Amino acid sequence: MFIQTESTPNDDSLKFIPGTPVMGDGTAEFLDTRAALSSPLALRLMGIEGVSAVFYGPDFVTVSKDSEHPWAVVKPEVYAILMEHFSSGQSLFRSEAEREAAGPQDTRILDTDSETVAMIKELLDTRVRPAIMEDGGDIEYRGFDESEGIVSVKLKGSCRGCSSSSVTLKSGIERMLMHYIPEVKAVEQILDEEERVALDEFSKLEKRLSEKQDPG
Repeated sequence: MFIQTESTPNDDSLKFIPGTPVMGDGTAEFLDTRAALSSPLALRLMGIEGVSAVFYGPDFVTVSKDSEHPWAVVKPEVYAILMEHFSSGQSLFRSEAEREAAGPQDTRILDTDSETVAMIKELLDTRVRPAIMEDGGDIEYRGFDESEGIVSVKLKGSCRGCSSSSVTLKSGIERMLMHYIPEVKAVEQILDEEERVALDEFSKLEKRLSEKQDPG
């Protein structure tokens, strides 16, 4: 068995392609050990020192790490665990119910959805999601504010916290949704608490640096 790796727009995320289906359809993301309890493979990967998140795509696994641990150390351990898992034919989840709970339900079109929301979900699922998966990530629909025309989404996998994610969001996704759906005026990213804190710290640092450059 040969596992390929592909880089992603995020230096701290790598896409591992085992050459066999992973989720088949849908995606699942694990951001801590508790979330990984439903999947023996995710639990083992989260046990590697430095690994901060595991993401399952249809035919790939994206592993994210913190910046202190180099890939030269982390990658061989990830390889070994993935090789053992996919060679043994073990189940990805402990039960089918846990697999279904982990998969995304966000773009399933409901009877209660307006025509606009149904179109947004359709475009995210068929046009946006495949492109983002190429980069080892995924997008989750989180709502549409009809009065403001704002679509709320969450980026996952390698796209989470990635510096290019806001560019992807604004130049690609927002432009396309606005082109097809006149009711859409903007796309905004929903952030987890940790991501919000990290971005706040980053903007404070940028401010301090710019003040030093321009004391006047």
